[in-house]
Amino acid sequence: MAMQAHDIEDLIRAEFPNAKISITDLAGDGNHWAAEVTDESFRGKNRVQQQRAVYASLKGAMDGNAGALHALALTTKVPE
Repeated sequence: MAMQAHDIEDLIRAEFPNAKISITDLAGDGNHWAAEVTDESFRGKNRVQQQRAVYASLKGAMDGNAGALHALALTTKVPE
């Protein structure tokens, strides 16, 4: 079953409570999402470390064929 935007945001928000999070349905099909996460905790971390932290917050939702989240294009940022 496909995930909803609020489900994705809730998982990310649980790990990054102060983040600015934007979720977009890229294809309009509920299966291909983009997320932009801006959080102070990313400061001093490289892009790979930032993205790994966000993917970890999804708690297995993207794990193979059994995952509820099919695709997520992820952008991470440090607040200006």
